[in-house]
Formats: sequence, C-alpha cells, structure tokens
Amino acid sequence: MDRPSLYDDDIVTWAEEQAAALRVLAARSDLSNTVDWENVIEEIETLGRSEIHGVESLLLQTLVHVLKYVSAPTAQSTRSWRAEVVAFQSAARRNYKRAMRQRIDWQALWRDARANADVQLRVHGDKLVGGLPETLPFEPDELLAPDFDMDAALERLAAVLKSMADHH
Repeated sequence: MDRPSLYDDDIVTWAEEQAAALRVLAARSDLSNTVDWENVIEEIETLGRSEIHGVESLLLQTLVHVLKYVSAPTAQSTRSWRAEVVAFQSAARRNYKRAMRQRIDWQALWRDARANADVQLRVHGDKLVGGLPETLPFEPDELLAPDFDMDAALERLAAVLKSMADHH
C-alpha cells in the first residue's frame, strides 16, 4: 500500500478505499467465493461510519451544552456544562478527520442539538432560549478549532440572537 498510515490518519477514507477495492475483487469470477464479500465490505464501511457517528455525537453534546448554558446561565449546572463542553469538543477535535466534513449533516446536528437541549432544560424547569437560528450559527472549523472558547461561542450565539430579535 502506498500510504500505509492512511488507516491511522483517516480511517474514514481508508474504509471507503478498502470497500471500493473489495468490490472490485468481489466482481472477479476467478477468485474463490469462500469470502463473504458483501458482509466483509459492509463491515469495513460500518467502521468508517462509526467513526463519523462518534464525532457527530461529541459535537452534538458540545452544542447541547452551549445551548443549555445560553438558555439558563444562572442554572446550578453551568460549571459542569462548561467542563463538559471542553471535554466533548476536545474529544471531537481529536477524532475528527477532514474527510468527515462533507459527510456530517451540520444542519441536522444543529436541529438535534436544539431539540436535545430543550428536552434536557425542561426536565429542570427551564426552556430553550427563543429566537435561535434555523441554521448552525458556527462554522465547522470554529467548532473543531484547537482554541475553541466557550465564552466566544456564547458571545457569538448572543450576537446572533440579538441580530435575529432586531430583525423581528
């Protein structure tokens, strides 16, 4: 293999390339049919998808905690939310690969984050702040930046909320 480190550097791309190579092999009639090509290919593709889902889950939790904080800044849990944002964001950043950017549905992630934050806040008698944008107010690079700053994220969200309120 000309890029032996691809597995370590970008398992998503590695899995896609391996699945494509296996499909070519599976189509050859001169090879043994003892290999369960279809399921082997599916397992390799699943490996790549699970890496993406792991990063999506961490980003979702990052956004949920930012939303809870901006919605209930006086809640008793704000310190733990802040700590969890740092943990979730740094884990997402460590596991993120460039090939994931176009495979993540960023708008669905934002919709899910709003819904999850709302449900979690309501359990404690709070509610999601009104006027949130329908589209993700952060660029993916901002969410995954090594210098991600929760205060900057909260300020950005507050500015977006103010801007949306001014336009209504």
